[in-house]
Amino acid sequence: MPEWFKVPAPGSEGYLDLTRRFRDAKLHTVCEEAACPNIGDCWDRRTATFMVLGDTCTRACSYCNVKTGWPGSLDVGEPMRLAQTVQQMGLRYTVVTSVDRDDLPDGGAGVFAQCVRLIHRFAPGCKVEVLIGDFAGNRDALRLVMDAGPEVLNHNIEAPRRVFKKVRAKGGYDVSLELLRRARDLRPDIPTKSGMMVGLGETTDEVIATMQDLRGSGVGLLTVGQYLRPSVKHHPVIRFWQPSEFAWLKDEGLKMGFSHVASGPLVRSSYHADEQHVAATSMAVSPAVAGAAR
Repeated sequence: MPEWFKVPAPGSEGYLDLTRRFRDAKLHTVCEEAACPNIGDCWDRRTATFMVLGDTCTRACSYCNVKTGWPGSLDVGEPMRLAQTVQQMGLRYTVVTSVDRDDLPDGGAGVFAQCVRLIHRFAPGCKVEVLIGDFAGNRDALRLVMDAGPEVLNHNIEAPRRVFKKVRAKGGYDVSLELLRRARDLRPDIPTKSGMMVGLGETTDEVIATMQDLRGSGVGLLTVGQYLRPSVKHHPVIRFWQPSEFAWLKDEGLKMGFSHVASGPLVRSSYHADEQHVAATSMAVSPAVAGAAR
């Protein structure tokens, strides 16, 4: 591993406190399930990304550490426990994501909507970002989420078109772009966000082309981070991008018109999400600017 991936081991007072709270509330976090390297930093800052709809995904993406299988029944009390935990922690910004639930007619969209509404009710000062899957292209499911009024709609493209099917066999590059475009059409007032990994075998030109595709779909917030292999069973790391390359990608993204770009080796989809929301609301991306990047 390159030197720049070394981070302190988690174990601070803030980290241990959040660990206890999540266990008591029987809540899952993507920080743990996806083995995020930023868990110590984020939990010490008392920020976390909650994962609803259980801990078992119906898909088997070759890069992902979340377990795959056929999920059990829905935990109907989960949205309420989540909202109450957010209230008790006094959070001002919360990211809610989930496993893919292809076994549900709406892909879990109704649960996302319920989480957003309950958090806004119990913690009215807390902004909510939802990091959703593609809902298998279900437009009504997306509408459910957008109607709930999250402050940010996030859906990760993850990889360029050529690499996409190798790492997300059950997804679709164009399905993801269409979801982001439709979210923007449904609620132009809600910023859209996407993220991608590098190190999966893509070329620099392909990364730039994907960024342009995202801008063409009206996306205003972008994250770019290094893929790290969870185990030998997962997709291998083809190469490690240099910190200077990530800095260059950030500059290129800002030139394209993204209102905020978080680009770095350890950047993940929810990395400093509150700062991205501030950038989006202070420098709104107009549809005209987005269309110019097509």
